[in-house]
Amino acid sequence: MLIDTIEDIWNQILDTTALFVLPDWGSVIGLLPILIFLGVVGPLITFTILGIAAYQIRKPRIKVAYEEGPRRAELDEAGQPIFPPGLPFCRRDALIFPSGAVRCDVSNEPLTVTCPMCGVGREADLDTCGNCGLILKIETRAVAVRRGRPKPGGAAVA
Repeated sequence: MLIDTIEDIWNQILDTTALFVLPDWGSVIGLLPILIFLGVVGPLITFTILGIAAYQIRKPRIKVAYEEGPRRAELDEAGQPIFPPGLPFCRRDALIFPSGAVRCDVSNEPLTVTCPMCGVGREADLDTCGNCGLILKIETRAVAVRRGRPKPGGAAVA
Protein backbone atom coordinates (compact mmCIF):
# COMPACT_ATOMS: atom_id res chain seq x y z
CA MET A 1 0.00 0.00 0.00
CA LEU A 2 2.69 2.40 0.89
CA ILE A 3 4.49 1.54 -2.33
CA ASP A 4 1.28 2.10 -4.35
CA THR A 5 0.75 5.50 -2.72
CA ILE A 6 4.34 6.57 -3.40
CA GLU A 7 3.99 5.30 -6.97
CA ASP A 8 0.77 7.35 -7.47
CA ILE A 9 2.43 10.49 -6.10
CA TRP A 10 5.42 9.89 -8.37
CA ASN A 11 3.13 9.43 -11.41
CA GLN A 12 1.31 12.69 -10.60
CA ILE A 13 4.66 14.51 -10.35
CA LEU A 14 5.70 13.04 -13.72
CA ASP A 15 2.38 13.97 -15.34
CA THR A 16 2.62 17.53 -14.01
CA THR A 17 6.24 17.83 -15.13
CA ALA A 18 5.36 16.45 -18.58
CA LEU A 19 3.07 19.44 -19.14
CA PHE A 20 6.09 21.74 -18.89
CA VAL A 21 8.90 19.54 -20.18
CA LEU A 22 7.18 17.86 -23.12
CA PRO A 23 5.41 20.62 -25.05
CA ASP A 24 2.66 20.19 -27.57
CA TRP A 25 4.74 20.48 -30.76
CA GLY A 26 1.73 21.44 -32.89
CA SER A 27 1.15 24.60 -30.85
CA VAL A 28 4.91 25.37 -30.82
CA ILE A 29 5.01 25.13 -34.65
CA GLY A 30 1.93 27.39 -34.73
CA LEU A 31 3.86 29.98 -32.69
CA LEU A 32 6.91 29.78 -34.99
CA PRO A 33 6.08 32.92 -37.05
CA ILE A 34 5.69 34.96 -33.87
CA LEU A 35 8.91 33.55 -32.42
CA ILE A 36 10.80 34.34 -35.68
CA PHE A 37 9.40 37.86 -35.70
CA LEU A 38 10.34 38.46 -32.08
CA GLY A 39 13.75 36.81 -32.39
CA VAL A 40 14.90 38.11 -35.80
CA VAL A 41 12.83 40.97 -37.14
CA GLY A 42 12.31 42.65 -33.77
CA PRO A 43 16.03 43.12 -33.04
CA LEU A 44 16.65 44.30 -36.63
CA ILE A 45 14.01 46.98 -36.26
CA THR A 46 15.36 47.94 -32.83
CA PHE A 47 18.95 48.25 -34.06
CA THR A 48 17.82 50.25 -37.09
CA ILE A 49 15.92 52.71 -34.92
CA LEU A 50 18.84 52.98 -32.48
CA GLY A 51 21.27 53.54 -35.39
CA ILE A 52 19.12 56.30 -36.86
CA ALA A 53 18.78 57.95 -33.44
CA ALA A 54 22.55 57.75 -32.83
CA TYR A 55 23.24 59.29 -36.25
CA GLN A 56 20.73 62.09 -35.69
CA ILE A 57 22.32 62.92 -32.34
CA ARG A 58 25.95 62.77 -33.54
CA LYS A 59 25.68 64.10 -37.11
CA PRO A 60 27.69 67.22 -37.97
CA ARG A 61 25.65 70.40 -37.83
CA ILE A 62 26.13 73.64 -39.73
CA LYS A 63 26.91 76.53 -37.48
CA VAL A 64 25.25 79.76 -38.55
CA ALA A 65 25.38 83.24 -37.15
CA TYR A 66 22.09 85.08 -36.99
CA GLU A 67 22.26 88.70 -37.86
CA GLU A 68 19.59 91.31 -37.39
CA GLY A 69 19.54 94.59 -39.23
CA PRO A 70 22.04 95.90 -41.76
CA ARG A 71 25.72 94.97 -41.93
CA ARG A 72 28.70 96.67 -43.50
CA ALA A 73 29.66 95.57 -47.01
CA GLU A 74 33.07 93.99 -47.53
CA LEU A 75 35.61 96.06 -49.42
CA ASP A 76 37.66 94.99 -52.42
CA GLU A 77 41.34 95.84 -53.04
CA ALA A 78 40.44 99.31 -54.33
CA GLY A 79 38.36 100.06 -51.22
CA GLN A 80 35.02 99.81 -53.05
CA PRO A 81 32.13 97.97 -51.33
CA ILE A 82 31.15 94.55 -52.67
CA PHE A 83 27.36 94.02 -52.71
CA PRO A 84 26.04 90.43 -53.07
CA PRO A 85 23.38 89.84 -55.74
CA GLY A 86 19.84 89.33 -54.49
CA LEU A 87 20.23 91.30 -51.23
CA PRO A 88 19.10 94.92 -50.82
CA PHE A 89 21.90 97.41 -50.22
CA CYS A 90 22.48 101.13 -49.70
CA ARG A 91 25.34 102.37 -51.88
CA ARG A 92 25.61 105.68 -49.98
CA ASP A 93 26.21 104.06 -46.57
CA ALA A 94 27.77 100.78 -47.89
CA LEU A 95 25.27 98.72 -45.90
CA ILE A 96 23.73 95.37 -46.85
CA PHE A 97 20.21 94.82 -45.51
CA PRO A 98 18.25 91.61 -44.80
CA SER A 99 15.92 90.30 -47.50
CA GLY A 100 12.69 92.26 -47.78
CA ALA A 101 14.01 95.67 -46.66
CA VAL A 102 13.18 98.55 -49.02
CA ARG A 103 14.53 101.67 -47.26
CA CYS A 104 17.87 102.49 -45.64
CA ASP A 105 17.65 102.94 -41.87
CA VAL A 106 20.45 105.52 -41.85
CA SER A 107 19.76 107.81 -44.84
CA ASN A 108 16.11 106.78 -45.52
CA GLU A 109 16.93 106.32 -49.23
CA PRO A 110 15.38 103.53 -51.31
CA LEU A 111 17.54 100.40 -51.40
CA THR A 112 18.93 98.78 -54.55
CA VAL A 113 19.08 95.08 -55.46
CA THR A 114 21.39 93.50 -58.04
CA CYS A 115 19.59 90.85 -60.10
CA PRO A 116 21.18 87.43 -59.45
CA MET A 117 20.52 86.33 -63.04
CA CYS A 118 21.65 89.25 -65.22
CA GLY A 119 23.48 91.52 -62.76
CA VAL A 120 21.42 94.67 -63.47
CA GLY A 121 20.55 96.87 -60.49
CA ARG A 122 16.97 97.85 -59.65
CA GLU A 123 15.07 99.28 -56.72
CA ALA A 124 14.38 96.84 -53.88
CA ASP A 125 10.63 97.43 -53.85
CA LEU A 126 10.30 96.04 -57.42
CA ASP A 127 9.97 92.27 -57.51
CA THR A 128 10.58 91.82 -61.26
CA CYS A 129 13.86 92.59 -63.06
CA GLY A 130 13.28 95.01 -65.93
CA ASN A 131 16.11 93.49 -67.97
CA CYS A 132 15.68 89.69 -67.79
CA GLY A 133 12.19 89.40 -66.24
CA LEU A 134 13.32 87.38 -63.21
CA ILE A 135 10.63 87.51 -60.53
CA LEU A 136 12.37 87.83 -57.20
CA LYS A 137 9.58 87.80 -54.64
CA ILE A 138 11.22 88.10 -51.25
CA GLU A 139 9.20 87.88 -48.07
CA THR A 140 10.16 90.11 -45.19
CA ARG A 141 12.08 88.25 -42.49
CA ALA A 142 12.97 89.41 -39.02
CA VAL A 143 16.29 87.53 -39.03
CA ALA A 144 18.79 86.97 -41.85
CA VAL A 145 21.45 84.26 -41.88
CA ARG A 146 25.05 85.10 -42.72
CA ARG A 147 27.39 82.48 -44.13
CA GLY A 148 30.25 81.59 -41.81
CA ARG A 149 33.90 81.46 -42.80
CA PRO A 150 36.56 78.96 -41.77
CA LYS A 151 38.74 79.95 -38.85
CA PRO A 152 42.27 81.11 -39.67
CA GLY A 153 44.71 78.20 -39.70
CA GLY A 154 41.89 75.66 -39.97
CA ALA A 155 41.43 72.81 -42.40
CA ALA A 156 40.90 75.22 -45.32
CA VAL A 157 44.55 76.26 -45.25
CA ALA A 158 46.61 74.18 -47.69
